Amino acid sequence: MKSVIFCRVSSKEQEETGYSLPAQEKFLREYGDKQGLEVKKVFAISESAAGKSQRKVFEEMIAYVRKQNICAIIVETTDRLTRNFSDVPTIDQWITESENHQIHLAKEACVLHNSSRSHEWFMWRVKVATAEYYVRLLSENVKKGQKEKLAQGWLPTRPPLGYKTVGETGHKIHIIDESASKLVIKMFELYASGDYSIKKLANTMYKEGMRSPQGNKLAVSRTHSLLRDPFYMGKIRWNDEIYEGKQEPLISKEVFDKVQKLLKSKTTPTYMKHSYLFKGLIRCATCKGLITWELHSGHRYGHCNHYNECDQETWVKEPGTEDQLLAGFENLRIKNKRITEWLKKALKESHRDEVEYHNSTVGELETRYEAVSRRMDKLYDDKLDEKITQEFYNRKFKQYSKEKDELTETIKRHSTASTGYLNLGINLYELSQRAKEIYLSAKKKEMLDEQRDLIRLVFKKLILDEGKLSWEYSRAFKILSEAVSQTNCSKVENLKGLEKETFEHRENPDVSTKKDALCLKRPIWLEKWYEFGKIDWVSELEYPEWTVKEVGRFLQA
Repeated sequence: MKSVIFCRVSSKEQEETGYSLPAQEKFLREYGDKQGLEVKKVFAISESAAGKSQRKVFEEMIAYVRKQNICAIIVETTDRLTRNFSDVPTIDQWITESENHQIHLAKEACVLHNSSRSHEWFMWRVKVATAEYYVRLLSENVKKGQKEKLAQGWLPTRPPLGYKTVGETGHKIHIIDESASKLVIKMFELYASGDYSIKKLANTMYKEGMRSPQGNKLAVSRTHSLLRDPFYMGKIRWNDEIYEGKQEPLISKEVFDKVQKLLKSKTTPTYMKHSYLFKGLIRCATCKGLITWELHSGHRYGHCNHYNECDQETWVKEPGTEDQLLAGFENLRIKNKRITEWLKKALKESHRDEVEYHNSTVGELETRYEAVSRRMDKLYDDKLDEKITQEFYNRKFKQYSKEKDELTETIKRHSTASTGYLNLGINLYELSQRAKEIYLSAKKKEMLDEQRDLIRLVFKKLILDEGKLSWEYSRAFKILSEAVSQTNCSKVENLKGLEKETFEHRENPDVSTKKDALCLKRPIWLEKWYEFGKIDWVSELEYPEWTVKEVGRFLQA
């Protein structure tokens, strides 16, 4: 009689002991030989197979025995064949299709067929029910263990690329993998620059040496998945819920948020053969769509793509548009060289006040954090005392948790604010005076990415209207440009009255009402620089960490 063997192991421990797939197959072949059964094929399910894969193997076996007219299926026990009642009708139907069809339960000394007695059919159902109960109980225990692990702040499964697992069974934690983590950090930083599509990023990281645990190139889908994983900023996503993690973050929340914004953006870069200076950076004044850039006869042209109804017809050459852009850099420069140096000195002297403000801000934030923590404790006590409903508790707990997370992140940003944050105003000022020079230097060296990065840092929007370029500065440079503009409009003939001037606050600035009038004690332009020198950049900017890093990088260029 022709037969097939069906093997299954449900855990790694079983696979490593006497229940391994080879051990099962050997036992069942010996059983088949004794029963005079000719084994035609072996079907096996390992512990690593997902539920869908297990179901697929089972269905393949049923299809095979029907097609090949196999009369016997050999398994060790009932729970090796099936563990849920959804499979029972399929098995019963196959058994009753022919008097010759048999299920051999080798270790249970039972052969189930169409003519089996009623108590044998009854025991078959009982064993299936018992197996299903065991599986459900095991699932409950696993979920309890996972919840406990999450409550402790640890991911209850293998960590993503950049981390490794250490510790004994039941006490395993995740730490940074020094070799892979540097590549993961670079992956996030490159994508945050805005110059990379997912495909280009995957190719770049492969060249840099990033590999999957199996040593292969990361697929585009996997790269996208890693960029979306909050594990890298110290959180854990589990069943669409976010938990606090105890693992050391690889990147800051700011970098992660910037990456998520780019991933969701409709202007996320796509993979292209040619690189264009203004690709994805300029929009049409009429329809607000992105300007498309093309190569014709060796020249680069930009034009509206007309995806929306638009009457813009002008095609512009890249060099002409770039010349207009340089005016945007030039407008940030102070014309009076003596004022330039004096302002730099005055901004440095104002640094002392920034440090004092920074310290007081951290104290206020910590006080607010403690207040939120007390409210959460009281909320929990009220829930235990049944003073509030579960619905009210869940809503307020979510609200307080969000507020607490935001305070934690803000405190972290202020507490870790190095001289990079505190000197940001000085560095922004210095960069504004050198921006055009740095841009032209990058162009001369054919460093296209550097040019694009500087454009993205300085400008928030670039708009093209029938060939004419206009712009809106990014938040930091907008504040700075207002001070520069006011300074350049003022007629400062000498600085004698300002030699000992600093950015100390003046309650009632004595400013003449006449246009461009000069009062050396309290000129309008000086008040503008006072405001600039006192800005808390950590709170003012959307991405202060990125701004600090980019400004520092360009100043070192």
